Amino acid sequence: MKTDIILSGVGGQGILSIATVIGEAAMKENLYLKQAEVHGMSQRGGDVQSNLRISSSPIYSDLIPLGKADLIISLEPMEALRYIQYLSEDGWIITNSTPFINIPNYPPIENILGEIKSVRNHVIIDIDAIAKQVASPRTSNIVLLGAAAPFVGLESNKLEEGIKAIFERKGENVVEMNLKAFRAGLDYSLKARNNG
Repeated sequence: MKTDIILSGVGGQGILSIATVIGEAAMKENLYLKQAEVHGMSQRGGDVQSNLRISSSPIYSDLIPLGKADLIISLEPMEALRYIQYLSEDGWIITNSTPFINIPNYPPIENILGEIKSVRNHVIIDIDAIAKQVASPRTSNIVLLGAAAPFVGLESNKLEEGIKAIFERKGENVVEMNLKAFRAGLDYSLKARNNG
């Protein structure tokens, strides 16, 4: 088993919480794990990116080479494109459809989504709308994690255990909210994959 994941977004969106949940699930499976984080301006609005490598055999580098990522999970569509050269030929992009416009010359969203759609394997999901509908706007990152779950290489119930472990200190309501968000994202992705 080996999965190389690039997580991307902007500061404040919760990309590192996704990495923490995946890492927690991988460690419970006794898998090897390496993570490297690159923060731009990690306050709200700056780009945040993380390389997350999971394997059943030892991992010697925490950075993913160009063309070798199995998965790009992005909370922001333009940030997904920033790392597209890292995606392997059979890799998947799982991205939010809603832009976080933090620069004055942000390209037209139709152009960005068109580029993402040109990648054979992609799931584009409006995580913000789904989070508001099923749980809370604050769970949009966990909706995205759910959408990425079929491609991570870990069983979804293991990721749910990771969510419980990470959020349990915040109380049962927060755990349940995040589980609902995760399951909504997972359901969306499974339907999109089956219809695509």
